[in-house]
Amino acid sequence: MNSDFLKDKRFFIVSLGCDKNRVDSEKLMGLLQSRGCTLTDDVDAAEIIVVNTCAFLNAARKEAIETVIGCNARREGGKLEKLVVTGCLPQKFVGELLGNLTEADVFLGIDDYDRIFEALERSYAEGRGQVDMVGCGGGGYIGERVLSTVGHYAYLKIADGCFNRCTYCLIPKIRGKYRSYPMEALVREAAGLGELSELILVAQDVTRYGEERYGENKLVELLRKLSALGNIGHIRLLYCYPEAVSDALIAEIRDNPKILHYLDIPLQHSEDRILKLMNRKGTRAAYLALFEKLRREIPDICLRSTFIAGFPGETEEEHEALCAFLREARLDNCGFFAYSREPDTAAARLKGQVPQAVKNRRVKPLYREQAAVSAEKLRAEIGKTVRVVCDGVDYERECFAGRSYKNAPDIDGKVYFHALRAVQGEEYEIIINRSDSYDLYGCTKEYQDEETSV
Repeated sequence: MNSDFLKDKRFFIVSLGCDKNRVDSEKLMGLLQSRGCTLTDDVDAAEIIVVNTCAFLNAARKEAIETVIGCNARREGGKLEKLVVTGCLPQKFVGELLGNLTEADVFLGIDDYDRIFEALERSYAEGRGQVDMVGCGGGGYIGERVLSTVGHYAYLKIADGCFNRCTYCLIPKIRGKYRSYPMEALVREAAGLGELSELILVAQDVTRYGEERYGENKLVELLRKLSALGNIGHIRLLYCYPEAVSDALIAEIRDNPKILHYLDIPLQHSEDRILKLMNRKGTRAAYLALFEKLRREIPDICLRSTFIAGFPGETEEEHEALCAFLREARLDNCGFFAYSREPDTAAARLKGQVPQAVKNRRVKPLYREQAAVSAEKLRAEIGKTVRVVCDGVDYERECFAGRSYKNAPDIDGKVYFHALRAVQGEEYEIIINRSDSYDLYGCTKEYQDEETSV
């Protein structure tokens, strides 16, 4: 069978999980489009649905399976012919999925996108049986992309896999060892993304870029080459391992006008004993010293982190100490998660597993502590003029929604503002007149003047 027949099929892509998965989905869409296939944003019109899955946590695996089952329901009386499951879930758990998740026709892993045409040919030829091609792909770097973000920002995935062996994390067993993508290919990819107000660099750990490929860290060099591109307005860094935030990187962020003064540095905990159990290399003192250095070198730096509550063996005293750390660290934004006991991880075998109810209870005061810090920081913005890129209209609030350099898409708060007019992707100076514990509110001077004159 010739795969040209797939050009007559309409593909609908479901992307679950993180922004790194989003980039994988965009590259799959680029690959399909490059072969003349038709993409649709109408799931009911699709003959082929591809679900790109996450498997990092049990909740993500549950969501993935429920999504596949929900998509499969469209076969009855609908157009759906084939259901493809890709990404992390089949990569790690295909042995459990085969014969059980019978709703799926095709399974592909994280490096098997180049085999999707062959897999679908087999599936159409063989009928309703399951085609398993996990681990059969050529892997490697794929440059084609169809962006799924709003038009003015995009993610650039600079590496896959992970060097770190955190005891709670499945990523190395799903994604493998850290693999930096070729610098020249990344620069070409970024240059082909169109006019962007913001390019967001992602990886499991962006700070280790280039070490295994080039024998030395090449993140600063990559940042300089990306900054030289005329189509890139600003660059944002996500997921920086704290011990790898070097003096050279700090200086580049400080001195390069294209790099936003924002760092996402996942810490996971503050207390030394728990960090050691997590196989994290940092300490409470080292983390606080890093924040002090960053604020000294870049006074307006915005810092974000994530933390796990209820890790095995965590005592009430250590939980209280983490709450105190949040008050002392005074981070701008944080995410908090109850520990999830994942199969095939070292932490799952640790003694002292914390009951789920206790884990859930411990998350709440962490949010309260950070909300108080964030509210105070945001109140300090009232009366100031902030540069904000417009992301679009918030119809529920009947105003525009945007982000300052302190707000990464989807994970941080927003700036809601009124203006006589605003164009998506353009920057505006917004006078802040109100805040809460998460968002800022304001208007342009022109809007303020018109309201005052009425």
